[in-house]
Amino acid sequence: MTTPILFQPLTIKQVTFPNRIMVSPMGQCSAVDGCATDWHLMHLGTMAISGAGAVCIEAAAISPEGRNTPVDLGLWGDRQAEALKPAIAFCRANSNARLGIQLWHVGRKGSVRPAWERNTPIPKAEGGWDVYGPSAEPYAERWTPIAIDHAYIEKLIADYMAATRRATALDLDFLEIHAAHGYLLHNFLSPLVNKRSDAYGGTLQGRMRLVLEVARAVRKAWPQTKPLGIRLSCTDWVAGGWSLDDTIVLARELKTIGFDYITASSGGSVPEQDIRIEPGYQVPFAEAVKKQAAITTVAVGLITEAKQAERILVDGKADIIALARGMIYNPRWPWHAAIELGVEPAFPVQYERAHPAMRSTDFLKAKRD
Repeated sequence: MTTPILFQPLTIKQVTFPNRIMVSPMGQCSAVDGCATDWHLMHLGTMAISGAGAVCIEAAAISPEGRNTPVDLGLWGDRQAEALKPAIAFCRANSNARLGIQLWHVGRKGSVRPAWERNTPIPKAEGGWDVYGPSAEPYAERWTPIAIDHAYIEKLIADYMAATRRATALDLDFLEIHAAHGYLLHNFLSPLVNKRSDAYGGTLQGRMRLVLEVARAVRKAWPQTKPLGIRLSCTDWVAGGWSLDDTIVLARELKTIGFDYITASSGGSVPEQDIRIEPGYQVPFAEAVKKQAAITTVAVGLITEAKQAERILVDGKADIIALARGMIYNPRWPWHAAIELGVEPAFPVQYERAHPAMRSTDFLKAKRD
């Protein structure tokens, strides 16, 4: 019997992922001054022993002002990198999952409380900070950002490079840049937010300039032997905003720079977006980018069933399937998917007794005998 594509290995550069399931980066809002805590050890360890082929550590801020909330993970200093080591070591020792990290600067969406406090803005008197954007265009009910000048652009690029070098020193397997969901790099791409009249605004090439400069800097700092990807919002879901056609142009340039994959997401730029959500609603973006930019793509968004995931791969619409909320709800999703698709699940030896064969009536009877 042919192994389902979902459970076939995938090699990118010199890294082989044992299967095509990726745990998406999920912000836990549980860091202290950007440093990982015991919660991260538990969360990442749980995700690593799930049987997924890749686990992407949550988005890590490249600078303190690049955080979304005060309790976001960071990688702006050596202390933040050091704090990640116990979780990384546990995952390495107890799973075959390849480990990566996502880097971000949230731009104008920063200085807010965690999601369970409804991302309400934090005043400076209560520990808030200045937020930044391509233009002084505020996100609804949040702070008006400082329009970034050229000196800050140089700092931003240097911060991305420094965080990339720290990820390299941690010996992670892959790296992803977050340029989606209305965060800083996406802000520069979207004409709905980027109102600049200099070389970083106006035309498509102008709006892409910062992303491409960051991409070149990160590519230089990240090992050539390891996968490098980027998450893009393929559409703003608003007429006149960033579009799928724009994404394909950008994806082609990123491939030329040396990026290996695109995670195809969408939305987040402005609150008036009109998203038509349904199972697999973002898969057409992954398919279009894969076929028209000739680059590996990751499909994400309401992919919940094993057969659904397998069909996406069989039909050539994407190369990797990423899950986030589904993995929180069911951290054993890859085990169950393997069994459903007729593949031996990757159980840690400590959990072997949970294997269906070990729980069968015949096995229990034999054990009694």
